[in-house]
Amino acid sequence: MSDDTDIDASSAPLMEHLIELRQRLMWSLVAIAVFFVICFIFADKIFNILVIPYQQGAGTTDVKFIFTALQEKFFVEIKIAFFGAMFISFPVIATQIYKFVAPGLYKNERGAFLPFLIATPILFLIGACLVFFLIMPLATSFFLSMQQSGGEGLAEIENLQAVGSYLSLIMTLIFAFGLVFQLPVVITLLAKAGMTNSKWLKDKRKYAVLVTFVAAAVLTPPDPVSQIGLAVPALLLYEISIYCVRIIEKRRKEEREEEASSSTDIATD
Repeated sequence: MSDDTDIDASSAPLMEHLIELRQRLMWSLVAIAVFFVICFIFADKIFNILVIPYQQGAGTTDVKFIFTALQEKFFVEIKIAFFGAMFISFPVIATQIYKFVAPGLYKNERGAFLPFLIATPILFLIGACLVFFLIMPLATSFFLSMQQSGGEGLAEIENLQAVGSYLSLIMTLIFAFGLVFQLPVVITLLAKAGMTNSKWLKDKRKYAVLVTFVAAAVLTPPDPVSQIGLAVPALLLYEISIYCVRIIEKRRKEEREEEASSSTDIATD
């Protein structure tokens, strides 16, 4: 009889958590759907904003894009709408995640968890801005320099950029840089969980350099501008991560010393 009661008691909270999880997911999906419709309506304007780095790299606002498949432009607008919806709705999604997780955390754990939710979109935005204002214009200038003017014995080679290819390129770069800029958040969380420490990170620095340049070669187009532009910030972020881990270790040491001193005082009394 007691076993049945225990099962019923444990299943009730589980059902409550599942219901709450469904509610949080529904709010997130509603936010994505609403922003998707809004972004789809303004897809042309968003694309024209994404073209600005290309114009800066080309050195002119008079640029031309083509689409080679009848449905290509439509699917480009779908991608833009989804891309914009995920980007804009992230604060809503992060809030829903926090509200779902927060009741199971202690007050100090909630205070420690919240800064990471705030830092994640900020760091992603910094990475996206680096692509928009620096990497993409430089990469565009590099690639366009490979055009060739026609003449006697020379073929004319001119870039005719397809809307789908350009959108895929800039979205890939934004996501790659945005994800790489999450490095301090990920490493700091691992340090808080006791899964890494500053000494280990310093000892593995040479491997981090190797992995960073390999990742830059995989995630970016095959040009030195994009690859170096991703690798250098990533290495700087790795060093920042080591500094953040040191701060965590210092605070943890101070807390242990305070606990030890308070225990000694109680024992003395």
